[in-house]
Amino acid sequence: MRKRFEQQHKLGIIPISEVQLPIKSRDELPPILRALQHIYVTPELNEEVFKILEGKVQKGKKKTGRYGMDLWHILVLSVVRLGLEANYDRLEDFANHHKLIRQILGVETEFGEGKRFSIQSIKDNVSLLDEETIRQINEVVVRAGHKLVKKKEEGLRIKADTYVLESNVHFPTDLNLLWDAARKSLDVIEGAIREGLLEGKGWRKGRYWGRELKKLMRISTKALFGGRRNKEEAAKDWVKRYLGMARGLSEKIEVGMLAIYERVLSTNQVEVCAVKIERLEYFHGMLNKHIDLVERRVLRGEQIPVGEKVYSLFEPHTEWLYKGKANHRVELGHNILVASDQWGFIVEHQVIERQAEVSLSIPLADRLLSRFGRDAIGSISFDKGFYKRENKELLNLYISEVIMPKKGRKNRAEEAEESSKTFKKLRHKHSAVESDINRLEHHGLDRCLDKGLKAFKRYCALGVVAANLHKLGNVLQERARKQQGKLRKAA
Repeated sequence: MRKRFEQQHKLGIIPISEVQLPIKSRDELPPILRALQHIYVTPELNEEVFKILEGKVQKGKKKTGRYGMDLWHILVLSVVRLGLEANYDRLEDFANHHKLIRQILGVETEFGEGKRFSIQSIKDNVSLLDEETIRQINEVVVRAGHKLVKKKEEGLRIKADTYVLESNVHFPTDLNLLWDAARKSLDVIEGAIREGLLEGKGWRKGRYWGRELKKLMRISTKALFGGRRNKEEAAKDWVKRYLGMARGLSEKIEVGMLAIYERVLSTNQVEVCAVKIERLEYFHGMLNKHIDLVERRVLRGEQIPVGEKVYSLFEPHTEWLYKGKANHRVELGHNILVASDQWGFIVEHQVIERQAEVSLSIPLADRLLSRFGRDAIGSISFDKGFYKRENKELLNLYISEVIMPKKGRKNRAEEAEESSKTFKKLRHKHSAVESDINRLEHHGLDRCLDKGLKAFKRYCALGVVAANLHKLGNVLQERARKQQGKLRKAA
C-alpha cells in the first residue's frame, strides 16, 4: 500500500511549505526544489500530479498491506536524479545526507533523525514510473509555468529540432562485438556451473578460452586498422585464427546448452532457469551471427546491409546516427525531437526510432494543436531538414506562421516569403531551441545511463521534466528576489 504523502508531525520537523530555499544560489538544485515546493503547496497542482502518480503506481493494487515508498518521495528523487545528472549512488547520498533535499522530501528533523532510503529501494521505486506518466506530469509543469509567464492573449512561438541522446555503449566493431558475445556466453556458462545446471567437466579451460579470444581480438583489430606492410594478408590470417577459435567455442557452448536443457527438464526447473537459458541462447546466437558477419566482411570483402548490423549486444535498440554536420561525428543512440516555446519550456518531446526529420512535423503539430488548441499557437519553426512542400502547405491551414526554410533552389514566391520581415525574425529566433537542447544535455540527457528501450524513453522524459522544473523554479526564484527587494525597501 502506498500513500501520496502525509508529513508526520514529529518534534523538530519542518513542514514542506515552510522550507527556506536560497534565492541567490546559481546552482541547479534550489530552483528545482522551489518548483517542487510550488507544486506541493498549490492545491490544484498537488491534486493533479498525485492523481497521475496514483493512476500508474497504484493501478490494480489493493489499499492494504505493507507501506511502500510515498508517491511524493518517488517524484522528488526521480527529478533530482536527472536534474543534477546523478547516478544512483550519488542520489542515495543526497536522499540520506543532503539537508535541503531531505526537507523537501519531508523527512528531515533538526535532530538529525528521520527516514532513510536504501539504494535498492530508490532504484525499484524510481523505475515504477513510465514515459506516459512522466509526460502527463510534464504537461502539468508546463501549464503551471505558462500561468506565471504567459499573457492572456499571447500565442505560443514553438521551435522544433532534433539532437542525439546517446546510449551508454562502447564504439562497435564486428570484432569487439564478437568478443562481447563470447565473454558473456562464457559468463552465463560459468554461472550455470556454479548453480549445478551444468557439470564443470569439460569447462576447466573456460578462462583460457576468454583470455585467448581477447588476445586474438586485439591482435586482429590492430592488424586491420594499424599501418604495416602486407597489412591485408596479415589481417586476414589473424582474423581466420580468431574465427577458428570462436567457432570452436560456439560448438562447445552448443553441447553445453543441450546438457543444460536435459538437466532442467529432468529436474522440472524450467520456470526457475528460464531467464538464464534465454540469456545463453541470446548471446550464443549473437556469437554465431558475428562469426558470420566478420567472415563475410573481412575475408570475403562483402558490404554488410544496415538491416543486418547490431551496434550493441546490451542495447540492441541503439541506432548508428550521422547527421552530416561540420564535426562529422558518428553518434550511437536515438534522435530526440524537442519542441520549446519562447520562455524555454519544453512543450513536447519524442524519442525517434528510425524516422527521417521530414516525417516528424505533421505528427508534432497534431499533438500540439490537440493539447493547446488552434488559436493558442502563433507560430512554429523548423530547420531545413524538416522541409517538405506538402507538409508546409498543410501546416499553414492550421497555424498562421510556419517557418520551414526550403532546401536548395527557391522560386520567386518562396524567395519573397523567406525574405519577409516576419519570416526572418522568427527564423533568427529559432536558434533558441539549440540553447534549450543544451540545457537538456546538462540535465542528464547527453547520455542515457539506463538499460533498455523502455528505460531509455523514461530517462528522456524525466530529463525533460527536470529541465522544465528548473525553468519554473527560476521564474519563482526571480519573483522571490523581487519580493525580498520590495520588503527591504519598505523597511
